[in-house]
Amino acid sequence: MTTSTTAVTTNKTAYAHEHAPRLAMSERVPEFYRAMLRLEAAAAKDVDPTLYHLIKIRASQVNHCAFCIDMHTKDALAEGETVERIVQLSAWEESRHFYTERELAALALTESVTVLTDGFVPDEVYAQAAAHFDETELARVIAAIVTINAWNRIGVTTRMTPGHYTPRSV
Repeated sequence: MTTSTTAVTTNKTAYAHEHAPRLAMSERVPEFYRAMLRLEAAAAKDVDPTLYHLIKIRASQVNHCAFCIDMHTKDALAEGETVERIVQLSAWEESRHFYTERELAALALTESVTVLTDGFVPDEVYAQAAAHFDETELARVIAAIVTINAWNRIGVTTRMTPGHYTPRSV
């Protein structure tokens, strides 16, 4: 795939050039891509959709995956999430009152698993999540976090271009 750029013009405003994706994983390694889709389906099973969207958006913000931020924000909005909660998500620690204690525990765990600053997830973060989720639910939340991190690494590495995703109908 060649790398090129196109200028986006809206209402007579010329925006910066849009980069082209570097590589189409779904075309080059379709068996891997299909496996990722199956992993996504397995990770999403029995996880509250609202919580799942928050996990995907927050991990994507931390990982700077613009394509995934675009996709998951649009999906969340299409499924009824509020603009206010999505906007505040990048500063969730200072905007705690927008989220439930359960969501806050999942967001803290999402950041810890995504960043792994100290090479591990701190005991207090894990304990807080374990206080809000039974073991099966916690395992599913961890699966969701791991899966979106894998997708983010694909999106960032291959430079998937944000702005063109249309959410599926609800």
